[in-house]
Amino acid sequence: RHSVQGRSLHIRYPIENLSIAENFLFMLKHDRYTELDARTLDLLLIIQAEHGGGNNSTFTVRVTSSTRTDTYSSIAAGIGSLKGPLHGGANIKVINMFHHLKEQISDWTNTDEIDTYLKRMLNKEAYDNTGLIYGIGHAVYTMSDPRAVELKRLAGELAREKDRKEEYDFLCLLEQEGVKCVSAFRKTKKPICANLDFYSGFIYEMIGLPQEIYTPIFAMARIVGWTAHRIEELNFDGRRIIRPAYKNIQGQKEYLSIDKR
Repeated sequence: RHSVQGRSLHIRYPIENLSIAENFLFMLKHDRYTELDARTLDLLLIIQAEHGGGNNSTFTVRVTSSTRTDTYSSIAAGIGSLKGPLHGGANIKVINMFHHLKEQISDWTNTDEIDTYLKRMLNKEAYDNTGLIYGIGHAVYTMSDPRAVELKRLAGELAREKDRKEEYDFLCLLEQEGVKCVSAFRKTKKPICANLDFYSGFIYEMIGLPQEIYTPIFAMARIVGWTAHRIEELNFDGRRIIRPAYKNIQGQKEYLSIDKR
């Protein structure tokens, strides 16, 4: 780490009178963080701490808790769910897409150029050819994701402090045009909005946190919600195991013998 990467090997111990966010940044960066860095990270941890029992990782914790397994196993299962790129890893997808768009779009204020490239992405002709604009859309929220609204404000404050206002304005424009392009592509009148991940990766980057700890930070915050849901699950009087049912809507298929398959 030190000889090859040029990075510190110094182990810093937490200071009692600092907040969790301040201590986290102190142990990573010593005194190379600002009051706004710590305040923003603190708010981000609060925003990510809980989001109902239906999100994938929390539901995983509740399902495993209903079997009466131990806490470590249940939280480990939640971490395994959060690790997935469609869940806790989504902000990395967004920030990598953002860097790509910064390189590919010459005029960051030109909505026509932005729209043209976003449409190519939706048609699987550009970037990673998945047909996705990462950070746009949510399984529950339509009009707006209140978490994303707050993170957008926080990102704006940080961008002004870090002299990255131009990038922030570009990201806001990507949100605006991305919502329009996705709505038009899907031919839907149902409102679509940016989600939490659209701005969180940019915030982490401005604070100076490496990508490899983006998802662990999410887990660090969400373990609060996981624990609360686990306690509730364990204290239900019925104590029934969660066992969802699946209904086959495919219909009957003609049986093929093994030698004809």
